[in-house]
Amino acid sequence: MHESLYSVIITHWTLVVFFMTGGLVFGYLCGSIPFGVIFTRMAGLGDIRSIGSGNIGATNVLRTGRKGVAVATLLGDALKGTFAVLLTKVLFFPEYVYYACIAAALGAFIGHLFPVWLHFRGGKGVATFLGCLLGLCWPAALVFAVVWLGVAFISRYSSLAALCASVVSALSLFYFGTSLMACIALLMVLLLWWKHQDNIRRLLDGKEGKIGQKG
Repeated sequence: MHESLYSVIITHWTLVVFFMTGGLVFGYLCGSIPFGVIFTRMAGLGDIRSIGSGNIGATNVLRTGRKGVAVATLLGDALKGTFAVLLTKVLFFPEYVYYACIAAALGAFIGHLFPVWLHFRGGKGVATFLGCLLGLCWPAALVFAVVWLGVAFISRYSSLAALCASVVSALSLFYFGTSLMACIALLMVLLLWWKHQDNIRRLLDGKEGKIGQKG
């Protein structure tokens, strides 16, 4: 009897690892789609990586002066995280979909930060992080939006708003979601902060550009 129980437990966790790996890979492929590069080229703006900061995200796309392209990039980067999670819910077995979806969210986020198609040089992950939250637990995404708007309104720093919102929304998953969701989200936050090293340095030096600031 003990051997049978042990076998069931081993089989269960083997399948959990298998489906989490599948979710991670699927999420990565979704997240690695570089919408900033695709949309700017479609708009005849050239390679976004040779413009401004060289980042593929919506903020740098906005530096081209094409607000519509920047909005499209923002939506694409966010919704690819949501899409990865929601499609995983449809494709994977119900017994393991919880683990697979969390892995898909992490994969999508990592895919955006380190896309294989761009030699692993991607964006900073704010929009994709929000999209992943929306797919996993929409109240946490709402927390992100509220904190971002509040901090941005008070400080006028978009980067500071994103950094604060990422931490608070990840912690909110301990209440709105599950401990595993929260822990994975906090791992994503660490990567997001690491990607914002230059912004953090400029914030500390008082040199970070404010929202609406010219030049």
